[in-house]
Amino acid sequence: MSKVAILSLALLGLIPCLALAQTPPIPAVDGSAGLEGTISVTPIQGGPTRKGEPDSKPLANITFEVKQNGQVTKSFQTDDRGQFHVELEPGHYTIARKDRKGVVGFYGPFEAEVAQGKMTKVEWKCDSGIR
Repeated sequence: MSKVAILSLALLGLIPCLALAQTPPIPAVDGSAGLEGTISVTPIQGGPTRKGEPDSKPLANITFEVKQNGQVTKSFQTDDRGQFHVELEPGHYTIARKDRKGVVGFYGPFEAEVAQGKMTKVEWKCDSGIR
């Protein structure tokens, strides 16, 4: 396989994790700021998607690191439903799975903007690497 073909396949695998679904920030009732949402993983089985069967599932109980300017500022863990809530200062952040050693797939980085006094809702999809 040529280097160009390998690079093309690697870039295609990154596209799902680079896609960011971010809705406009919603003012927080208590004035806090940060991110909240759901992280899921797809595909969940090899081969073609079967009609009537899910092709994704919540990414449950996984720890993610929040970085700003390349430095880890916080971490959070998803719950059993892949949901999370993390309070952050206003600014631009990059979020990715912590401790990726030996893990197949792509689990970020995701980019997010946090506005003063607003919780930004996100819905991120990770690529499991299963084909």
